[in-house]
Amino acid sequence: MKAFYTWFICTVLLFAIMGPAGIASAETNKANDDNKSSARSAIVIEQETGDILYQRNADKELPPASMTKVMTLLLIFKALSSHQISLNDKVSVSEHAASMGGSQVFLEPGETMTVNEMLKAIAIASGNDASVAMAEFIAGSEKAFVGQMNQEAKQLGLTHTHFENPTGLPVKNHYTTAHDMAIMARALAGYEKVFGYTSKYEDYLRENTDQKFWLVNTNKLIKTYPGADGMKTGFTNEAKYCLTATAKRNGMRVIAVVMGAETPKERNKEVAGLMDQAFATYTTKKLLDKNKTVAIANVNKGDHGKVPVVTEKPAVLLLKKGDHAQGLEKKAELNGTLQAPIKAGTVVGYYKITQKGQLISETPLIVKETVKRASWWQLFKRVSGTILTK
Repeated sequence: MKAFYTWFICTVLLFAIMGPAGIASAETNKANDDNKSSARSAIVIEQETGDILYQRNADKELPPASMTKVMTLLLIFKALSSHQISLNDKVSVSEHAASMGGSQVFLEPGETMTVNEMLKAIAIASGNDASVAMAEFIAGSEKAFVGQMNQEAKQLGLTHTHFENPTGLPVKNHYTTAHDMAIMARALAGYEKVFGYTSKYEDYLRENTDQKFWLVNTNKLIKTYPGADGMKTGFTNEAKYCLTATAKRNGMRVIAVVMGAETPKERNKEVAGLMDQAFATYTTKKLLDKNKTVAIANVNKGDHGKVPVVTEKPAVLLLKKGDHAQGLEKKAELNGTLQAPIKAGTVVGYYKITQKGQLISETPLIVKETVKRASWWQLFKRVSGTILTK
């Protein structure tokens, strides 16, 4: 009996000592399991505001693999928007472009395809050959196009990005971050027509010929995740499995980037989970439409003295679900009197929304029309008219 009491007391003492540690250990393991991910970095942003909803190692410089083509597509759509090129332009494939390895649509040297077909090949099938063909078509050479890619990265304020090619094929000094990738994707999402390509699960090249080629989207979330409509996957042995994804629900678009996952299944699972969390937690409220006139600005020495100032994009407020947009102060702030000449689309101020003195939304304001410099005769008549009215 004495031996039993001795065993009982020792057992109680042992549990007293080990119990809390055991519980803490279990809780820690559960927390680790909840946050476990093979990916090296990740980020989620809301597209309209650019607000960061989640990030992990978002500034870690990593190889992006074929996610590089987000920047390639951005420059193509900029060229389309400025009418430098058109969707019906014929693009001739060089020996160099046709020689690209990795993901390709097997373009032949001397073959021609339209810009529209090349966009399908890049956005859906991640064609390296099509990417280089378009780079040469826009800039004259792949090297010149890469220069444009790095210049665009600087203009977007990306400080941890450098490109060496338009494809993402492995090469030294070619890197970006999850954060920078999200900014690129946000800029590309500004061209609404891009989703006509990235949201397609399948399409064809060379239709109605003996060389018909089936394109299948490398981003499987297009088919499995509600609201998913882009943008670009990536994989190399060095980069592992990467994905920049977009989805839109109830008017809110989120962009999620995951870099360096061990398997495509883990990559897709993490992106889906991050977007689920974003949609479950946040909502957006539109306050002003795009191209909404908010002010009339004076233009010094212009061929007309005033010009409408409009919103460059919708003014949107990001809210946690259940929160209310109360006590908002809205103000259009311009950068003083404008000086002619000034091109339509030039940013001249910001539409700012504050709540309790804190800035919560800022939308660029642009001039709606181009204002040329006034001739001496126009200025003379303007001054004369002012004098006569006094």
